[in-house]
Amino acid sequence: MSTHPRPRFPNGVEVVKWPHQEPPTAESVAAHMAGYGYRVYDLQTIEPWFHRSRHSHDEAEIRAAVSGVITFHFDEYPITIEAGDILLIPGGVPHEARTHNGDSFSAYKGSLSGVRSVTEHADGKGSIEDLASRERG
Repeated sequence: MSTHPRPRFPNGVEVVKWPHQEPPTAESVAAHMAGYGYRVYDLQTIEPWFHRSRHSHDEAEIRAAVSGVITFHFDEYPITIEAGDILLIPGGVPHEARTHNGDSFSAYKGSLSGVRSVTEHADGKGSIEDLASRERG
């Protein structure tokens, strides 16, 4: 387990800001997140002005930002992460995610088991399945 400070919000969400003085790369972000005990299941890049509708993860989830900026909108408040930051979301905590600018966002995603399991609380917009159907259609 990493020894970096991890501010914890009342809903259990934790944020770890990039602790290094060099810009993050895909390799350095992967190395930084390796100490948290999660298994990566995806490295995803999303388009500018992206919106992921309300959903929750069935088990604890990790996001490790490689590039760009994104805001996760939880019921209590928004949390913004940028390149190098790590976001830990407890299982069952509903949220939306949005990029609020013209830049793409890239992040590693993982869970404790290494399996993606999501419960939709809205229309599924921006989900992996939704994005795949748009590419096919």
